[in-house]
Amino acid sequence: MRRTLVSLLIILIVSAGCSNEPTSTPDIATHSDQSVQPYELETVAEGLNVPWEVAFTDDGDIFFTERPGNLRLIRDGELVKEPLLSLPAPFISEGEGGLLGLAADPDYKSNHHLYVYHSYEADGGIQNRVLKLTVDGEKAKIDKVILDGIVGDTNHNGGRLKIGPDGLLYITAGDRYEPDLAQEKTSMGGKIFRIHLDGTIPADNPFEDSPVYSYGHRNPQGLAWHPETGQMYSSEHGQTAHDEINLIQKGKNYGWPVIEGDVTKDAMVSPILHSGEDTWAPSGMTFVTEGEWKNQLLVANLRGSQILKLELSEDGNDVIKTDALYKGEYGRIRTVAEGPDGSIYFLTNNHDGRGAPNEGDDKIIRLIPK
Repeated sequence: MRRTLVSLLIILIVSAGCSNEPTSTPDIATHSDQSVQPYELETVAEGLNVPWEVAFTDDGDIFFTERPGNLRLIRDGELVKEPLLSLPAPFISEGEGGLLGLAADPDYKSNHHLYVYHSYEADGGIQNRVLKLTVDGEKAKIDKVILDGIVGDTNHNGGRLKIGPDGLLYITAGDRYEPDLAQEKTSMGGKIFRIHLDGTIPADNPFEDSPVYSYGHRNPQGLAWHPETGQMYSSEHGQTAHDEINLIQKGKNYGWPVIEGDVTKDAMVSPILHSGEDTWAPSGMTFVTEGEWKNQLLVANLRGSQILKLELSEDGNDVIKTDALYKGEYGRIRTVAEGPDGSIYFLTNNHDGRGAPNEGDDKIIRLIPK
């Protein structure tokens, strides 16, 4: 608590001496009329227990995590009844922690590897780590830990895993309600990491012998790469509103807890978009690679109960148009992802302790191109 109060004082003091050039925040138009959208909706699975992330393979399998600790499978369009894996102790699911991120190996067809991010009990507290798994039929086993010691708590665990265009694994980590950790380059809190799929550190990472790729983050929960420019973006929860969409660059400092919103400071990167006094609680995100929404960025919102659709400038540095899809229709939305066939999938999280469950929740919903 003392560190949090100190950090809040830092924000107030530094803000007084920082410039306040406003970040572009376009008006958000709400589009709920499904008849004018280029997709038809169908429910893929329902009655789920806080599904957090989804991953696809070339053979049509769909894997997803449930935060209480289950790795699940949809095969041939049907939900397999039993989990592939239920994580054993020291796994723990408390608050926002549990079984979170998931990614499929680019060579899954030959090696059947998956990667998951989860919380666990350690040294009288909570930490997070990344595991490599191998799938055999309708079962999965743990091969090894490939990144450990990521700071954790009941909240602010980050948790997103994505394999980038460079074939490396990117991982988001929250600040554990200790904001100062985000500015400490040697800390495992408030960061985006980049590692090889075997857990080793790339030689061209910005800090020697460190998995840290960028720092100064509060609670980043989404990662996506522009399909044409290759630029990397993240979503991040603000302290009181001021949720962010950031354009991520190697080795850069994204400012938390020194700046947020429209506040700027030398050597710190401001968001390309933030929510102002509204709260989105942005989470998983994806770029659309084909069709009418090609190259637009979709961002799942929890508190906002919507999917934000962002149209970016040609250079990717600015947001020029923002639409809100399905606002209030499905409740809390944890992630949105594009499948191999061009369909868009999103996961509801109304059983996560902060939502009001609807009939059939939680669900995986598919948007099928018309």
